[in-house]
Amino acid sequence: MLQKEVEITKRSGEKVPFDVEKLRRSLENSGAGEADIEHVIRQVRSRLVEGISTQRLYQIAYSELRKSSKHAAGKYRLKKAIFDLGPTGYPFERFVGELLRYQGYRVEVGKMVRGHCVEHEVDVIAEKETRKYMIECKFHSDPGKKCDVKVSLYIHSRFLDIERQWKKQPEGGTRFHQGWIVTNTRFTEDAIDYGTCAGLHLIAWDYPSQGSLKERIDLSGFHPITALSSLNNKEKQDLLNMDLVLCRNLTEQHLENLGITGSRCRKVLAEAESLVAK
Repeated sequence: MLQKEVEITKRSGEKVPFDVEKLRRSLENSGAGEADIEHVIRQVRSRLVEGISTQRLYQIAYSELRKSSKHAAGKYRLKKAIFDLGPTGYPFERFVGELLRYQGYRVEVGKMVRGHCVEHEVDVIAEKETRKYMIECKFHSDPGKKCDVKVSLYIHSRFLDIERQWKKQPEGGTRFHQGWIVTNTRFTEDAIDYGTCAGLHLIAWDYPSQGSLKERIDLSGFHPITALSSLNNKEKQDLLNMDLVLCRNLTEQHLENLGITGSRCRKVLAEAESLVAK
């Protein structure tokens, strides 16, 4: 008799069969070794119960992986670390700006730009060669929250307002060649359909298939300081309040400013360095 598949509960409340291969792939993507992967899978399977939440399974996997490899655990925790950049969206804007700098763009964050009707605060302005892009960053603390068609409509209308101003005064206005929307979650189908039709460039955690947010982070090796397991939540927030977003920019002085010294300081810096290494 075939054993019934255990169903797990997603954040949305939907129940789906537990997929061990999906877990294996996420562990492989973190850089975990085969022995560690098999250990984590055994531990997760031993605690499977009907209806267990995906969040609880993630916590089990992360806890077990952290015991053997903080580097792999940090990479495995990447998606949650992006959500931890909140509660405001400003650290996420800084993070997106850093990713684009890595790709060779000249970047400005949080700049006011005059439109025909009103002035607009543009989250990120990115320029490469002769083209300039207006980028709106939509940060969500809830993984289940999607950017719907209203977001695409709103960003497109802002782009058109700025474009109208530039056409009226091309010598003194700001010309954007394209509007972008970058989100740490996902887009609805309507948002993608409208955005694509209107000429917007859309980037979500796993969209598009080439050039997604996850792929850009993996290629850059940039990890947010929220990925550090050796810091508590308050310490991470204090660093974000200092406008420090990336592990690669963390210094001994930053930690000393938080009262973190000695062996603990060395431990945090070692973990940060392990995440910077691709």
